[in-house]
Amino acid sequence: MKPQSLAALAALAFGLPALAVAQSSADANGDGVLTIEEVQAVLPDVDSDTFSAMDANGDGALDEAEIAVAQEAGLLPATDG
Repeated sequence: MKPQSLAALAALAFGLPALAVAQSSADANGDGVLTIEEVQAVLPDVDSDTFSAMDANGDGALDEAEIAVAQEAGLLPATDG
């Protein structure tokens, strides 16, 4: 397998759990990102400081990459499947 193909597969594999969370029932408005309100609806213990730590770009929402990093850091649970 070519290194480029392997890298693409790895990126896809790492992105799938984040995509699953963002598109799950936690994403109440279906916009593909999670706001603090959406996160707290399923994880009430997440406070604003923790959410801010996960929101690397400070836009008030967790995108796929931020969700993946938060999951790797143990700040969000990993998705099943």
